[in-house]
Amino acid sequence: MTLVYPAGAWVGGILLGAHFDLPPVIILVGLAPLPFIHRFHHYRKTLILVSLCLLAAGGRALRYGLSRPVIGETRVASYNGVDDIALQGMVAEIPEITERSRQLRLAVSELAADGEWREVSGTVLITTSRYPDYDYGDEIQVSGSLEAPQPFNDFDYPAYLARQGIYSTLYYPEITVVAQGQGPPAPTLINNLRQHLSQNLIRVLPEPQAALAQAIVLGIRDNIPDSLSGDFNRTGTAHLLAISGLHLSILAGIMVSFGRRLLGRRHYLYVWLTLAVIWLYALITGMHPPVIRAAVMVSIFLAGEFLGRQRSALTALALTAIIMVAIEPEILWSASFQMSFTAMAGLILITPILQNWWQRYFRARETAKRPAGAGPRTIIEAFNISLGALIGVGPLTAYYFGVISLVGPPATLLAAPAIPAIIILGALSAVTGLASLAVAQFFGWLTWLPLSYLLLIVRAFAAIPGISLSVTSVPIGALAAYYLVLLTAIWL
Repeated sequence: MTLVYPAGAWVGGILLGAHFDLPPVIILVGLAPLPFIHRFHHYRKTLILVSLCLLAAGGRALRYGLSRPVIGETRVASYNGVDDIALQGMVAEIPEITERSRQLRLAVSELAADGEWREVSGTVLITTSRYPDYDYGDEIQVSGSLEAPQPFNDFDYPAYLARQGIYSTLYYPEITVVAQGQGPPAPTLINNLRQHLSQNLIRVLPEPQAALAQAIVLGIRDNIPDSLSGDFNRTGTAHLLAISGLHLSILAGIMVSFGRRLLGRRHYLYVWLTLAVIWLYALITGMHPPVIRAAVMVSIFLAGEFLGRQRSALTALALTAIIMVAIEPEILWSASFQMSFTAMAGLILITPILQNWWQRYFRARETAKRPAGAGPRTIIEAFNISLGALIGVGPLTAYYFGVISLVGPPATLLAAPAIPAIIILGALSAVTGLASLAVAQFFGWLTWLPLSYLLLIVRAFAAIPGISLSVTSVPIGALAAYYLVLLTAIWL
């Protein structure tokens, strides 16, 4: 548990380094508590811990400041503002597709200004029309006006992209495909597999269930109708469509709960089964960095379950966060990282409290000779798992999705238990379709039930007038206050 404090200081150091240019002498502040050790020897451990935290914060702040990239002539961003420019590179990630546009992240290898080609590096965010298709691994040549990102609606868009290593944008350039399938073999294979699985879901499910299954099982949200997407936004359940730590934590928690009941604790088979399902899910959704990070955090939780030390899971989660942030400091500002961490922290810290409350209730009923059946216990356990993760991640969904739904908590609590069934049955429908469409159709019928239940819940809540408030921004102070109150309540 002690490791949690230096972990928090480490993260705080990155925030300091991102907002302030600190002098190297700041590192000496970490030594300030040490002279007091002999005078207050009863508090020796506390003073050493405080010193360690200050050293971690100061050292990380200095390191972050020194690690900021320098934009030189070999970086594509140094050509921002040039109107007539040609770039060549590879589409480095699966494109993000909306109803009218397609966003490509181009890893640039060459640039031509004034007709002279030269080697450069860097990533450019390209916005183009939805059609024709451009996919991951395509080698393309583009020409247009290279621009620096601009803020809009009080949103610091340049800082948002800079944290992803992007300092240049191109809007609707001329695009020529030079070659296809140029990406590394493993990601290309995974991308092709996802496309086949997506087609299998379309074959065995009607709409809009097929579009929902593609989003929840594979992370492909292109085909969800705007009206249905609006219903999810208004009811505060849009985060259920975005693969994140919330998905994986709810899936893992419910599988562990049900697995213990079905398989017992012998040889911890339920842990191994849950671990296999989590990583299979990460694989078929494309092994994107956000999903991998969420899967690693869930695996840490399962390791705590396997070792019988669930209370140590928070320490392991903190250690995992430190390692991830050390490798890639910019993920601290990533919505997926924040939501994965808070969802897992909710599962570790809040769900056990909820379970204890209900266990006291059930014991009281048994004392009064009115025992509850296994069915209600199982349902309530699933709700506790969902509620624990949601309490942890709730404010971040309002912050990032821009909607405060007045029915978000009850709608999500009723809808969330359908997610594990959709993921498992939908994955079986898609995977078995690679071998037999008849078998896939059987699983498709089973998948239709939780999908239809999810649609029923969302549409029922969406029909209530005045259920949501659109917000341009949620104050950072409000988020900090929420988590401070929540942590205080948990500690008490």
